[in-house]
Amino acid sequence: MARTVKEEKYVVRRNEILDSAQRLVQTKGYEQMSIQDILDERHMSKGAFYHYFDSKHDLLEAIVFQRMEGIEQIITPIIQDTTLSAIEKFQAYFASASNWKVSQKPFLMDLLRVWYNDDNAIVRQKITARMVVEVAPFMIEIIQQGIREGAFNVTYPRQIGEVVLSMVQSYGEALVMKLLAFNRQPGSPQDLIDSVGAYNEAIERILGMSRGSLNLVNFGMIEEWMVTSEEKT
Repeated sequence: MARTVKEEKYVVRRNEILDSAQRLVQTKGYEQMSIQDILDERHMSKGAFYHYFDSKHDLLEAIVFQRMEGIEQIITPIIQDTTLSAIEKFQAYFASASNWKVSQKPFLMDLLRVWYNDDNAIVRQKITARMVVEVAPFMIEIIQQGIREGAFNVTYPRQIGEVVLSMVQSYGEALVMKLLAFNRQPGSPQDLIDSVGAYNEAIERILGMSRGSLNLVNFGMIEEWMVTSEEKT
């Protein structure tokens, strides 16, 4: 169903607010950014803002959802590429997501510092639930292709797809916490590298693959994340 003019104006106005919020996050930081900052930049009233967002937490949720859409736009062509094997799609899936995140590093690092605050637990839960709904079909499709190709050995592809996605989310959270700790107090990267290897091996076993078949994370990419902002300047 086509959007009405009123609906289109609503979407455009809401995206303008999100664009301003993202710029302010990058220049001031999420915690330092206030709703008043957004009102000043957009030349709008507080009542107009609350027509689009209920709170600053609601705004944070919308920012993360918008960023998720950016990843999905990169991943979808990979899933639809008929020239790639299931393993190649798995590799490309993670490589593309990692490359995109590195390109967004300054913004994401600032956002992640507040993302794991207890105050944002409900927002994280909602994001996780949405990821299961939107990303699980991609994972299941890859697994079903891998079964047809003889690369994966699983009995319940749909359920295993959800299990793998759950592990990927858990791995992502563990990696983020280690990266944030490293940026606060740089040290040896070995613990981080070992954690990546453990999750990689666990996913291989769940999919019934031979050891070393997957390389879900480029260690050079991890090193890029471990470079502090001071070292980059």
